[in-house]
Amino acid sequence: MGIPATKTFIALAVVFFVLGNFGGLNDTFVQNLAQFNPSVAAGDWWLLFTPILLHGSFMHLLFNMWALWVLGPQVERGVGSWPFVSLYLASAAVGGVFLFYLGSPSAVAVGASGAIFGLFGIWLNWALHRRGSTQGRALLRQIGFLLLLNAVLPFMLPGIAWQAHLGGLIAGFVIGEIWSRLGGNRVETLRTVIGFAVAIAAVVAVLI
Repeated sequence: MGIPATKTFIALAVVFFVLGNFGGLNDTFVQNLAQFNPSVAAGDWWLLFTPILLHGSFMHLLFNMWALWVLGPQVERGVGSWPFVSLYLASAAVGGVFLFYLGSPSAVAVGASGAIFGLFGIWLNWALHRRGSTQGRALLRQIGFLLLLNAVLPFMLPGIAWQAHLGGLIAGFVIGEIWSRLGGNRVETLRTVIGFAVAIAAVVAVLI
């Protein structure tokens, strides 16, 4: 099984970065695609999703796309491409909700970190389910170290939206737990539906 969704998300992020920084469209992209909490409060719910297309610097893009390339392929191969898409978007949206409610009322955010932390979340779930094996314990240590590192980063580097990280992590973990209880011939469809249902719930959370 290939990884078309992972490659597509990486390609989109790279294209938007190039167009924004070398095509003179950066201000336009930020104005229309970044999560701006007052705009979300005014009903622009799609801004929970579109920040995954934008990155504030080359290092920001490089780190996020490296993490996506490391974490994404095995998740996509394991659950299917459409469930992966739903997980990625749901994690981005839940991360946006956390930033909306826990961040500054005037917060502006770009980046795919919330979505990528959703991948951390499902990896953490898998590791916990396999903690009785040597491989599972090793994976749990690796994921734990990476999460600890990312938990410290917001205190060292200004401007990191830890709220989006936390929301994405929780979304990925919960979705992974629900998926672990599914079975049958329609499991891939059910995974996709659940992922998109979480994304829709996130949208409702900022519209109520």
